[in-house]
Amino acid sequence: MHDVVRAGAGRRPSLRRRLLLLLLLPMLILLTIDAVVTYGVALNYSNRVHDADLADDVRTLAQMFRSGEVSGDLPAEARFLIEYDPDSHNYYTVRSRRRGLLSGNGTFPEPPAPALGAAPELFYSRLSGRTLRAASLSLRAPNDPGDVLTVTIAETLHDRQRRAREILLLAVPLQTILILGALSLMWLGINRGLRILQPLTDRLAAREQELEPITGEDVPVEILPLTRTIDGLFERLRAMLSLQERFIADAAHQLRTPLAGLRLHVDRARAATDPATVRDALDHIDQLTGRTARTCTQLLALTRAQNPRSECAAHVPVDLARQIPQAVGQRVPEAIRAGIDLGYQGPGGPVYVQGDATALQELLDNLIDNTLRYAGRGARATVSLLPLPDGGVLLQVEDTGPGVPAGMLQRLGERFFRAPDAPSGGTGLGLAIVQQIARQHGAQVTFASAPAGGLRISLHFPPPAKS
Repeated sequence: MHDVVRAGAGRRPSLRRRLLLLLLLPMLILLTIDAVVTYGVALNYSNRVHDADLADDVRTLAQMFRSGEVSGDLPAEARFLIEYDPDSHNYYTVRSRRRGLLSGNGTFPEPPAPALGAAPELFYSRLSGRTLRAASLSLRAPNDPGDVLTVTIAETLHDRQRRAREILLLAVPLQTILILGALSLMWLGINRGLRILQPLTDRLAAREQELEPITGEDVPVEILPLTRTIDGLFERLRAMLSLQERFIADAAHQLRTPLAGLRLHVDRARAATDPATVRDALDHIDQLTGRTARTCTQLLALTRAQNPRSECAAHVPVDLARQIPQAVGQRVPEAIRAGIDLGYQGPGGPVYVQGDATALQELLDNLIDNTLRYAGRGARATVSLLPLPDGGVLLQVEDTGPGVPAGMLQRLGERFFRAPDAPSGGTGLGLAIVQQIARQHGAQVTFASAPAGGLRISLHFPPPAKS
């Protein structure tokens, strides 16, 4: 078991290893490039040194012809000095403009003879598939002033390349040691640099249930995105916990009275011997059970509306001109039983808003439910929909009921607020749910007195955002 745990831990990603590997790869590439450049510089230096020696050799041979020491073919000693090469072979030719080739140990293509008195001319040539580097010099023939001799000495490139490789083999180990030393210093620097995270780690380890932000002055700039993301998570957790605590408090507040009433009427029914008293107690129990169920439903609806995730839900086009008549039609039987004339006014074509269809249905249900519950018998209630010139949408619910006193209009939408003369049975949560859902959709809710004396609730949906 311990071996498995250690193996799993070994596979964990390491920031130190990752940083070192990210630095190691560029270092290896740099070492490769440096080796190529070093070889190129060494080869160029070797070529310059050998070219200078080759030019000196051809000047020396030309001087031998000028001084008269040589008139035709070279002596064996001179030929040996020119041709000698422990690893390869050197070549020479002596040509006369009038008599042709006078002496030489190889025939290779040569450029036109350089001018008299000019410096040795260096060029590349080939012989038997091998590349040669040659130097050529022209001088007047000592025995025939009208003739011109061209002296050429050529050598293979083997020695030049060998010298360049020797320089490279001397340079690369030193450069490798320097790079390894640099990586070691980087490893130490990374280890010391990561210690800056220790205060943050200690601060988090000392916490128990705190969800306060962790981003402080000691947080490095490089991990600010991480700490800010954690702070955002903490903020969402705080909101969820606050929502949970509020739900528990609301449930305890709202259910205490009906549950106490249920207990009272249960005891009353048990103690009663009169059937009429038992039926009355059961009627009260039925009413309290319905009130409790409605309170639970409203509390859950308010909690869903207050959930931070609901604000992040993707909104899609919703046709209110189709959804509102359906919602009104479903509540007509209930309105008839309540003695309320419920109707709808709106355009014949579609009217779209960006939103969540389920949440908007919850909003409509609570608006209609508020009207049916408080407008009173004989009242008239109208749900109207009006597209606005700016692209927004106006949704209104207006009734001819008793209305709400002007001083209390601004409190509508508060949780558990009910007007003092409101009929019993409500929870005071319906308009709070409407407020919360409207806020999620960017809509503005307005409460006002209707011209006929009732209540008018207006929701102004903003025009769709331009992409």
